[in-house]
Amino acid sequence: MKKLSIAIMSLMLISVTLMAQNEISKEERAFAVKHLTDTQNEMLKTLKGLSDEQLNFKPNAESWSVAECLRHIAISENALWGNFVDQPLSVDADPSRRSEVGMTDEVLLGVIESREQKVKTFPPFEPENKPEPVKEVIKEFKKLRSEHIKFAKKTDADLRHHYGTLPFGTIDVYQALLFMSGHTKRHTDQMKEVMADPSFPKD
Repeated sequence: MKKLSIAIMSLMLISVTLMAQNEISKEERAFAVKHLTDTQNEMLKTLKGLSDEQLNFKPNAESWSVAECLRHIAISENALWGNFVDQPLSVDADPSRRSEVGMTDEVLLGVIESREQKVKTFPPFEPENKPEPVKEVIKEFKKLRSEHIKFAKKTDADLRHHYGTLPFGTIDVYQALLFMSGHTKRHTDQMKEVMADPSFPKD
C-alpha cells in the first residue's frame, strides 16, 4: 500500500512538472500583459480629444484617416484572436511542429511594428467593413483587449505548442498575442503620421 501511494505521488509530481514546463514563463507572461496594456493605452491617448474633422482627415486619397486606422485595428483584434488563438487552441498541442516557428519573439515584434515597409491589408480587414461611430469602435476594442489581457494573465494553456500560419511563416499562440499587440502599435504610429501632416486640422 505504501509503495502504491509513493508511486501515485510520483506520477502526480511528474504531471505537475510537465504542466509547468508547458506554461509560458513568468517573464513571458509579464511581457505580453505589459505590451498588450501599453499599446492599448498609447492608442487611446493618441485618439483622446480629437474632433470629427481630425479623426476623418486624410493627407491624400491613398491614406487612411485616424478613424480608419482605428477601425482596422478593431477588426484585426477580433479576427487575429479567432484565427490565431481560439482556433489553434481548439486542437491538441503538437511539440513536434515547434521547429516550424522560424522567428524569435523579438524579430516578430520588429516586423509587425515597423512602418518602413507598407503592406496592403486583405479586403476583410478594410476599415469600411466597420462603419460604426468612433465611440462605439473604441468601446468594442477596449472590451476585446480587456478580455485578451485577462487571458494573458490567467491562461495555463500550452501557448508554445499551438500554431498559426501568417504570410511570412508559422507562429505560436504566444507570438500571436505579441503580433496582435504589435499590430496595434503599428497602426497607432500610422495615426501619428497622419496627425503630423502639415495639413492636419488644428484645434
